[in-house]
Amino acid sequence: MEIYPIYVGGDFRKTSRPHRISNPFNHEVVAETYMAGDEELDEAVEKALTVRNELRDMPSYRKYEILMQIAGEITVRKPWFTRVLCSESAKPWKYAAAEVERAIQCFRVAAEECKRLPLEYIRLDWTPAGEGKEGLVRYVPVGVVAGITPFNFPLNLVVHKIAPAIAAGCPIILKPSPVTPLSALELAKIIEHTTLPKGAVSVIPMDNAIAGCLATDPRIKMLSFTGSPAIGWKLKQEAGKKRVILELGGNAGTIITESCQVAETVGKCITGGFAYSGQVCIHAQRIYIQRSIFDYFIRMFTDAVKMLKYGDPLDPLTDISVMINERNAIRVEEWVNEAIASGAKIHCGGKRKGSFYEPTILSETNNTMKVCSLEIFGPVVTLESYDTFSEAIGKVNDTEFGLQAGVFTNNLAEMNEAFRDLEAGGIIINDTPTFRVDHMPYGGVKNSGLGREGIKYAIMEMTESRILVKNF
Repeated sequence: MEIYPIYVGGDFRKTSRPHRISNPFNHEVVAETYMAGDEELDEAVEKALTVRNELRDMPSYRKYEILMQIAGEITVRKPWFTRVLCSESAKPWKYAAAEVERAIQCFRVAAEECKRLPLEYIRLDWTPAGEGKEGLVRYVPVGVVAGITPFNFPLNLVVHKIAPAIAAGCPIILKPSPVTPLSALELAKIIEHTTLPKGAVSVIPMDNAIAGCLATDPRIKMLSFTGSPAIGWKLKQEAGKKRVILELGGNAGTIITESCQVAETVGKCITGGFAYSGQVCIHAQRIYIQRSIFDYFIRMFTDAVKMLKYGDPLDPLTDISVMINERNAIRVEEWVNEAIASGAKIHCGGKRKGSFYEPTILSETNNTMKVCSLEIFGPVVTLESYDTFSEAIGKVNDTEFGLQAGVFTNNLAEMNEAFRDLEAGGIIINDTPTFRVDHMPYGGVKNSGLGREGIKYAIMEMTESRILVKNF
């Protein structure tokens, strides 16, 4: 059994609270780590404060070298990182390997972006008062950043906090999910061997009660949270004057028109709907299909879902494995059963065995059912028909969420209408809402969050403008 000390202000250590991590697939204990308390959190904050100015003043070339070194080390250890991800989260190998590759790309992008922090010259003589004056605007780090990440992307969502913080020049204290902290601690091992000053990064698993201090501690200037809406908005309320970025998920909608390539569209919707058992913030949960192709699409889609291979996440051929725990599988089961009792039709799936819930397709659903109105975060997709494109947009928008939406069409007018009228942070044409590359702006509207991630955009969130006015 691997032992993982936590990383407090540049120092690996054990605490009096050991914490065992089990493989969700076979329930074997794979590692032991430790939970931080108030003392460790306070030390991490103090260490971060001591290196704040050093990070602020670090030249771009040094940050570039550090970020590229981290990317290179993850690349060398890619098979090991993939195995760790599979073991702690039950993520199938092919999706875990893709997550590791994305983490590598995030550090490479951050390395490039740290050389492009904006610096603006402004003429001030647009008015008589500005005659003889000029302005220089630079963007400075906000200070200590706190990052909180969930279980479903244990490496890449951590990287989306840490890489921009390094590039921006901000110390960061990262709280990974206590369910899946191992890949974050593996990353800390790599960071330890860079020339970052000790205290620039801390990775400390902790209870939610202690983690609440990340929102309330005035020494921390920004909170970047990825997780549930209930917790995210609560933390924002408690954060006071602190800058807050929230990525809170949703129940993403997809529109499929008769102009699409049906076979290709089905394949993309299978991945969008069932990758990692639907435990993805931009999981393609609600799919709306033009009535003229609805019956044909649902037959092809159902046949393809039935071909998904269930198995051990460490098997490269596995398409779908168990959910993160039985509690969440039971919740999904309850929501599906409730929908069926209210008139929904089931096309496949609908059965649970322990933490495994079968890939499930429903139709004849409505927004009174949790499978439509809430974020199911499980391997369940609803398929419904529509007549007009505007009607489909209305159906996608009829939700409290708005993270991303997918539209399959080859009609330019429909693309433009979708971009104009869909209420979501990202509109993906001819792919599912599950599509994301890590340098694009990423975030939602309504109950899906506040602010934007994506490396450059996260860097801008972690900096603030400062103007120098010169008289000459």
